[in-house]
Amino acid sequence: MASNGAPVPLSQSLHSSADEKLSRAMLSGKQEHYLKRELISRQTQFEITELSSPTALKRFGAPFSSDAGEVAPEDSDLPLLRYIFVHHVRNFPFLDKAREQEFWQEKLQVFLESFANKNISSSEDRLEETKRKKLAIKAQKLVELMMVSGIPTASGYEERIRFSEMEVVDRGANEQGLIANMPEGQPINGLDVNVAGVRTIKVKKQKVRKSYHAEFLIRTQERQKQERIVGRRYGDFVRLHKRLRAEIPGKVIPVLPRKNKSHTSHMFTGGGDGDDSDSSSSSQSTSTPPPRDSLSVEDAAGATGLKSYIGLGSHKRNSSASLQSSPGVSKASAPRPEGEKVVLYREEQRVSLRAFLRTLLRQERIANSAALKDFLTRDPINLSPEEAQDVGRRKDMDAQRVEEQRKFYEAARRRAKELDVHMEKFRRDIVESNGLTKLFKEIRSKNTIAELSPEYQKFAEWLRIEIAATIYHLFLAEDNAPELFAQAKRIHSLIPYTVLKQTIRFANPALVMKGVLDLFLAQPFGSHSLMQRIFGYAIRDGISSLQKAIDSLNAKIKEPKLAQKIANFTTSSEAEKRELRKEAMEEELELLVVVLRTERLEPDLEPPEVERVFNAYVAWDQAVENPDAARSIGDAELFASLKQLLRLHTRQRDKAQMLDIIQEPVTLQLFRDLFTIFYEPLVRVYKSANVYNSVTDFASFADDAIKVVDAAQRQALGADPNQTVQAFIDLCERHQDDFYKFVHEVHIHDNGLFDQLMNWLEGILEFLRRGPVGGKLDMNALFQGAVASRSIDKAKAIAEIDALVDWQMARKEWHQDKTRRKMATGGNDASGPEAGGFSSGFGGLKSSDFGLNEADISGLGLDDEASDDEDDDADDSDGEDEDPIAAERRRRGRVAEALKSRAGEPKKPKVGEINKMMDG
Repeated sequence: MASNGAPVPLSQSLHSSADEKLSRAMLSGKQEHYLKRELISRQTQFEITELSSPTALKRFGAPFSSDAGEVAPEDSDLPLLRYIFVHHVRNFPFLDKAREQEFWQEKLQVFLESFANKNISSSEDRLEETKRKKLAIKAQKLVELMMVSGIPTASGYEERIRFSEMEVVDRGANEQGLIANMPEGQPINGLDVNVAGVRTIKVKKQKVRKSYHAEFLIRTQERQKQERIVGRRYGDFVRLHKRLRAEIPGKVIPVLPRKNKSHTSHMFTGGGDGDDSDSSSSSQSTSTPPPRDSLSVEDAAGATGLKSYIGLGSHKRNSSASLQSSPGVSKASAPRPEGEKVVLYREEQRVSLRAFLRTLLRQERIANSAALKDFLTRDPINLSPEEAQDVGRRKDMDAQRVEEQRKFYEAARRRAKELDVHMEKFRRDIVESNGLTKLFKEIRSKNTIAELSPEYQKFAEWLRIEIAATIYHLFLAEDNAPELFAQAKRIHSLIPYTVLKQTIRFANPALVMKGVLDLFLAQPFGSHSLMQRIFGYAIRDGISSLQKAIDSLNAKIKEPKLAQKIANFTTSSEAEKRELRKEAMEEELELLVVVLRTERLEPDLEPPEVERVFNAYVAWDQAVENPDAARSIGDAELFASLKQLLRLHTRQRDKAQMLDIIQEPVTLQLFRDLFTIFYEPLVRVYKSANVYNSVTDFASFADDAIKVVDAAQRQALGADPNQTVQAFIDLCERHQDDFYKFVHEVHIHDNGLFDQLMNWLEGILEFLRRGPVGGKLDMNALFQGAVASRSIDKAKAIAEIDALVDWQMARKEWHQDKTRRKMATGGNDASGPEAGGFSSGFGGLKSSDFGLNEADISGLGLDDEASDDEDDDADDSDGEDEDPIAAERRRRGRVAEALKSRAGEPKKPKVGEINKMMDG
């Protein structure tokens, strides 16, 4: 507390107070932490918002200039951001050489202030979250996390709310990939869907000629409803994809797997009791199309290119409309003869389409769409005995695949566990001071992995197992693995590695890029550069297109006074816009209504015209809320068109402002400086390290990986999982020296760049682990000073702090319950059992090892969930020709879905007394 009794400002409270901490203690550990978090959160929000102000950098402090001279650190209006900038941005290995006046003040500051003065439209104007708004929210959370975790309290008794039960979710995550591949019994968003089988159907194309097609049997089980089975051809999946895009415009729909007509024969051996654990199998696949009448087992026996991991195979059929399987086999419990070979028709396609459907179901909005529900339930069928046999076989194959995955992961996990002792020593080496610097110093001084220290060699061995598991998971374990593997092979076959290597070897990228940059940035006789002209033409085309849409809409509305008033609003001053937005918010009215009725903008409307606008607003609101309402009711269409006109004018003004920014000379100068700062050092390293040799090494690794995956696919399902694990580990071991050589060569020719980068990272980690140098945040001194100066009422402040602690506790419990419910309904998006590695974290490392408290990460993640849920479905660029009433209905639907996802969440208590501690 200052000598005059004034409250101690937050930005000036970083100091040690070990001698007096016990005598002045007024807050408990939890109270200290959550008071600190609340104050830092509010300060961070203020600073991030303030950055959009044209005068923000003038009040920021060095290296930016100010009209009043240099701003001292303690006088900065943005202390948190300034600390991060000075200690963790300005000293970045590339930016540390940028000159204060030439770069920071004369270019970057001028550019950012010019951008702020353009007043590009906000989320309120656009009725959507702009990309700048989303970026600001992410930046706020990141700064808040860094400061809350990095700045310790002086008392040393800071305490966070913890739930040991939360670890249960993490421990169970390793099984989610296996569960996701189970054929049934794992509902996703309330729907348990499986492509259970495949049958053939006859389609009569001409009077005599008949065509055979595959129809996939989709089993759907909804909560407390009877199971349904429908038949769908591949073309039906294509039509579903199109319907989803039409029903949910702007939503990114997962890619539909390619049509795949390959089929596989599969040999079942072992006991006839149907026990999978006592049986083994082998398979062969072929791309030969199915014959006209039947596909014999003997025909399939000569096929090659087995996809044994997924039981890929052809499907035997007769001339009937339904699938004809080999006799003697029914569902999983049916007996099967010793050594029987069956043909599973279009099995690879079946598995990939199942993965596609389950990917759709993981997105709640798609799972609830009319198109998907119609696809899964329309025209149900009853299975014939032959079809039931086929479904049983495929269910049997699914069970065997899951069992083989489990065995693989167990074998890999056992090998990784053997390295736990060595990995713990590696973790300690990394976590200790300058651990990353020591690691890269070792890489720089040793030419091969064999020369590394024992703990680093063990880390390389652990890394081989991790990479082996990742390759297995991507190209073998997932339902869509065949599709992904085929795509990887196609891409690999198209890349001209030799030409690429020689081009990189003999071309001088620095000279090439410099020449290209000079060409695009040259300004002959002071005219605009080529880059300015290119961007200018593109932006002008956009402005012209918007003007055409505006003219068309004006002709439709036939209300020149209303249209002119909207245009005047978009070109009015920012102060006038803020007043109108504030007025709309206070009265809970649409901004457009306030704009049209105000007398601050020309032209003035007569009372009957204002009344018509308000009636149109009421009619529009009713039309949005009631989709069945007739459009002729009131003036709903008029108000919808006026809203669309406001949006078009706003976007047109934004493009005009962006055109002005592009044409400014400082933009070109800043771009050239950024190129010089970042690109040229990397090019020097790239040339001196002979990076071109790595092109051949990568091509060799890709060839080898394709062979290993192909060989694994040709193995019998009952093969020894240890052999499979070893095959993938050996693949990584054969190429690890090439990768190490690349890193080593780059490091020894980097002119100290790697060392600078490691020192920069170590500086951030040091802050997160120990806080700012020589300073801690004395929350008791801050609180006691505010109480002593009567800035706050102690009882009210304590009550507010306790309310915040209780709210955080209730919020964590709510989130935990929500997570459990989501996992129980299959709504989780686990990508595989080893998505997080075999051990806890990367190499046993945890976020707490780097100073990031896991409770803080969890807490800030809760804050971000609502915006993430809405961002998933938000569309920032809806077409101008879209029905504005439907667009508004969809926007409200997104908001309702976001609110639904937060149903039951405890509301944050209002705090007022605590806010007074921010003053001073």
